[in-house]
Amino acid sequence: MSMETTIQSDRVFEGQVVGLRVDQVRLPDGRMSRREIVEHRGATCMVALDADKNVLLVQQYRKPTEQVLLEVPAGTLEPGESPEECARRELEEETGYTARQIEPLADFYTSPGFCTERIFAYLATDLRPASRKLDEDEAIELVRVPFVQAVEMAYRGEIRDAKTIASLLLAAQRLARQ
Repeated sequence: MSMETTIQSDRVFEGQVVGLRVDQVRLPDGRMSRREIVEHRGATCMVALDADKNVLLVQQYRKPTEQVLLEVPAGTLEPGESPEECARRELEEETGYTARQIEPLADFYTSPGFCTERIFAYLATDLRPASRKLDEDEAIELVRVPFVQAVEMAYRGEIRDAKTIASLLLAAQRLARQ
């Protein structure tokens, strides 16, 4: 498969979470085109299972969708932070739990047609209570759902967040093999 060649790249916006650049590219057949690219540092998400096989989910309002969504805990990588460090930090911040066991499930791009965001998904088990440390602009409700029920909710379309659906299905496959 042939690649596109970047001819020019213009930074349009630089925010705290994302940047936006517009690239002029030469297509493999020689024609020119424009690509709008949202740049993101990357993120992590965790399928956190307690001793009773409940998954810890967070319910929060998401302005881009104008909806309250049910999601696995997640967060953006800080500069210089490893994905596992981010996963551990975000788990404690959003749920008030730490995990003695954390294992990678997979990593994936969320919307590669226009965004560089790559999410690293983890399975977190052997949870221990800690102090919850929400960011000042977060309004998150912690929701415990039996893991099997959460997977069924994803299949029924009751969970609509892509990282949550992907990570729940990856965790279900991993747990079925164990």
